Amino acid sequence: MKAVRFHEAGGPEVLRYEDVDQPTPRAGEVRIRVAGSAYNPADGGMRGGFLPIPITLPHVPGYDVSGTIDALGEGVQGLTVGESVVGFIPMDADGSAAQYVVAPANVLVKAPTRIPLPDAAGLPSVGLTASQALFEAGDLKAGQRLLINGAGGPVGGYAVQLAKRAGAYVIATASPRSREIVKAAGADEIIDHTATSVLDAVTEPVDVLLNLAPITPDGFAALVARVRDGGVVVSTTPTVTTPGDEERNVRAATIFVHPDADVLTNLVALVDSGDLHVEIAQRVPLSELPAIHEQADAGEVHGKVVAVPPAV
Repeated sequence: MKAVRFHEAGGPEVLRYEDVDQPTPRAGEVRIRVAGSAYNPADGGMRGGFLPIPITLPHVPGYDVSGTIDALGEGVQGLTVGESVVGFIPMDADGSAAQYVVAPANVLVKAPTRIPLPDAAGLPSVGLTASQALFEAGDLKAGQRLLINGAGGPVGGYAVQLAKRAGAYVIATASPRSREIVKAAGADEIIDHTATSVLDAVTEPVDVLLNLAPITPDGFAALVARVRDGGVVVSTTPTVTTPGDEERNVRAATIFVHPDADVLTNLVALVDSGDLHVEIAQRVPLSELPAIHEQADAGEVHGKVVAVPPAV
């Protein structure tokens, strides 16, 4: 089968589109004929060798997958050959940038039917990140005020949609390039952070602050002042410590996304009901994935990109 792999850490040039052996599912696993493999920034981090996730070289990137079950490992129940599925698969194992991938059965759920199967790969990890940040860490409730710093990316798009559906008032920062996407997602207020100070624009306290963007420690600490007493600060950026304020009982939480089949099933149901939209910025053949890594390293990838393997 065809796959994209890297045999050593480095820049995009270490990626190879090559022939590899087709994997065989072990007990508790299934083999998926891949329809779509979503690119995520962490793929570049692992390829570059600076993201501390243990992998075995050579490594196939891609931890978001959509496709059709091709074979079942021993003991797998509740899934059938020929069923379309979607999932956030283990980051430390070979991924979905291939014609076939094996994955634990317990991280897979039925794929949405409202959208093309390849596009469904754009949902799992970013949708789970948004949901876990808002509701598990942030305990967001209807009627609360939410500030999303960096709402223009894929996680931000889901976070805005999910927060609005939960009945929150959403204030989002976005650049002019992503303003229309954030507006379409339902944000109540949009702050152009390239032209306006967020501190000046947010004049009333918020209940939850969700940071999704690179930020300096000082800049992050300053934003905490806009969180009400007893509020929550949540961040998906592990390179900067998430600040709280003990004196005002402002809690801090850093999110590391984890598989959750129940939450993913709920997200799929929202997609199929039309209440959650999956935005795919670009679809490319799997053979062009190295070029996407190169563009991402140069800061030229905006939105979710899905790589589509050749037909088997």
